[in-house]
Amino acid sequence: MNLQKLKMLSQQLIESPVFRGIEAEEMELIIEKIQYRIRKYKKGDMVAFREDRCENLMIVLKGSVKGEMLDPSGKTIKIEDIMAPYPIASAFLFGQKNQFPVNVTANADVEIFFLDKQSVIDLFQDNKTFLVNYLNSISNRSQFLAQKLLFLSFKTIKGKLANFILKQAAPDKEKIDLPKSQAEMAQFFGVTRPSFARSLKEMEQEGMIEVNRREIKILNRQDLMRLMQQ
Repeated sequence: MNLQKLKMLSQQLIESPVFRGIEAEEMELIIEKIQYRIRKYKKGDMVAFREDRCENLMIVLKGSVKGEMLDPSGKTIKIEDIMAPYPIASAFLFGQKNQFPVNVTANADVEIFFLDKQSVIDLFQDNKTFLVNYLNSISNRSQFLAQKLLFLSFKTIKGKLANFILKQAAPDKEKIDLPKSQAEMAQFFGVTRPSFARSLKEMEQEGMIEVNRREIKILNRQDLMRLMQQ
């Protein structure tokens, strides 16, 4: 690898959570010692299938991917988007059943850095910063997945919406802004856009919320909490 490419890759990696805090010069030395590869994918390409063996630390260098799974009815539920420079399924590299928990698909043209499992173990031994970062990363992913499972446990769209709104608002806020369009939110919820829009409208008609484009104002917090229990 020429010097310019080495410096570029080093800069991309130190922005990733698992390498954060490592100086660029040190990262360049690490890159020169490890065995890695970089793969490119086109939009819509399957990066990994659910239950494929997870044998590499994978970091998105460019673009983004999405993790999706099928619910018992066969509907596709998007679990999350993973943007550069974040790792993919880092929590599943180790363990007795180290398999991908979801299908991973390229959202756009993507470049992904692959570092094999043994090299990851060697880096654990050689670099404390990397070790601590990695442990923090998988802990954060575990917390995210726990929250996602709680979210999916709600039986109705309104229950999911109520949980989402209250979580975003916390105890001290009366207004929130939806982070995505209704179409994207519907995909996140695993429902059709008309179903999502209808549930939002019904909650507004029932006096629980007030909707102004992406802004949602909470009018009745108790009724939202009751929806979560249905």
